Amino acid sequence: MRPILPFLLLATATASATVLAADPVPGGGIDAERFARHMRAFTSDAFAGRAPATEGEERTVAYLAEAFREAGLEPAGEDGGWTQRVQLARSEIDGPVSLRLTVGGETHVLTRGEEIAIETLHPAPRVELADVPLVFVGYGVHAPELGWDDYAGLDLAGRIAVVLINDPDFETPEPGLFGGRAITYYGRWSYKYEEAARRGATGVLIVHETAPAAYGWETVRNGRAGPQYDIVRPDADRAHLRIRGWIQRDLAVALFRDAGLDFEALKARAQRQGFRPVPIEGATLSAAFDVKHDRIVSRNVLGVLPGASRPQETVIVSGHWDHFGVGEPDAEGNRIYRGAVDNATALASMIELARVFAAGERPARSLLFFAPTAEESGLLGARHYVANPLRPLETTAAVVNIEMWSPDGPTRDISTWGIGRVSLERDIARAAALDGRVWSQDPNLEAGFFYRADHFAFAQAGVPAITVGPGSDMLDGGVEAGRAARADYFARRYHQPADVFDDSWDLRGPVADVTTVYRLVRDIAESGRWPEWDPDAEFRAEREKSAAARR
Repeated sequence: MRPILPFLLLATATASATVLAADPVPGGGIDAERFARHMRAFTSDAFAGRAPATEGEERTVAYLAEAFREAGLEPAGEDGGWTQRVQLARSEIDGPVSLRLTVGGETHVLTRGEEIAIETLHPAPRVELADVPLVFVGYGVHAPELGWDDYAGLDLAGRIAVVLINDPDFETPEPGLFGGRAITYYGRWSYKYEEAARRGATGVLIVHETAPAAYGWETVRNGRAGPQYDIVRPDADRAHLRIRGWIQRDLAVALFRDAGLDFEALKARAQRQGFRPVPIEGATLSAAFDVKHDRIVSRNVLGVLPGASRPQETVIVSGHWDHFGVGEPDAEGNRIYRGAVDNATALASMIELARVFAAGERPARSLLFFAPTAEESGLLGARHYVANPLRPLETTAAVVNIEMWSPDGPTRDISTWGIGRVSLERDIARAAALDGRVWSQDPNLEAGFFYRADHFAFAQAGVPAITVGPGSDMLDGGVEAGRAARADYFARRYHQPADVFDDSWDLRGPVADVTTVYRLVRDIAESGRWPEWDPDAEFRAEREKSAAARR
């Protein structure tokens, strides 16, 4: 994480400090003991990792509904209840998996979860692929506005594409057409699957490298070990590849070498405009496994604090409730993916925010507390809400999404994910300044967090939206300590059974962060102004379509 420019941030904070009043937070403020009590519940054995369509979901939904009610909210779901139904298609590999890679005349048996991690959302009951040829398509990007096409007219029917993760600019010495190391949507794994499916590919294998992926192999493996979810699609057979997955970098290097190719040289070529696909001669993949398919109904949880004078206008405070449930054991034999930092910290935050808002004077706009399902499966609960909003999106002033507070100690700063190009980033800087803190831009733009949180579903629909996360400039140890703590979390606990709540956690950081969120949300909810996208934001045009509703 790179250092902040504190003198600029402090200048911004000082100049803006008169905009808000640093009144005491109602209800005694954000309470660390209450926060810890909720965390213990959400990460306990009884909640079993909070996977959709499990007993863990039942307990999570019931707990959230009761906690929102006790906090003083009113139900804001369907039919006067606390929930919104989200129908999902669920696919799960059933039984043994056969995977064989042939290259240079030799066949290698691959082990799922070790050299390769696979999944499928294709509706067929069985995947049976025999010697499907492989082709290297660089970063798998088709960006006509940049004059960039890694496919160059290639017919992918009957082939499996091997692609690199992230953007072509990630490792180049100078920023290129993709703006440097700050990832664009073209760098996301989901985009690479979608684009290859549009081109008729049989499958995709993404080459995993820790730095450009922004997480280790354990995260890849664990995320594909259990059931996979998607919205229900009438064209699922065309929308989804027969097989999609990741391979370890070492396997990719060996594959290219045995086919007479140089992985590093081709990777460098793929970073330049004009790259053309390269068949991996003599290399094929065979795969065979059964797939169980069914449809489930999961639920978003919603509670509202009606506004005092403009209740038809809405500010959404969100944080996903789901995690990975019970899965593959870690080295210590732990099988419950408890998701403490990710994202029980947000659930505890929303309950505390609901309590303090309900304890104080009602803001002008309504506050909708929204806990979506299936974020870990591709923001599916949030996408469902955006497609089926329970309050009008055109008069939703903003979405403030919460993700993954740090338990490592308080920081001087608070951060937001990615480059939002939205006035909310300046609003949160003012809110932080009230308590002597600063806002810092996402220090890890290459991780693509802007596209990996529920606010993104709202942003695509034009609603000004951000995800708020912890800062990195720790009171004890500065930026270096904060960087080390976050790196340790992503290496050892993120999407792993080790993400557990500990009573020794230092909750001063989350308390300070949630206090800043309170000040931000109160400012938006009390204000008569509408947050806006900056002129160069890709979502501005979509928002402007509904401008008349906000006049």
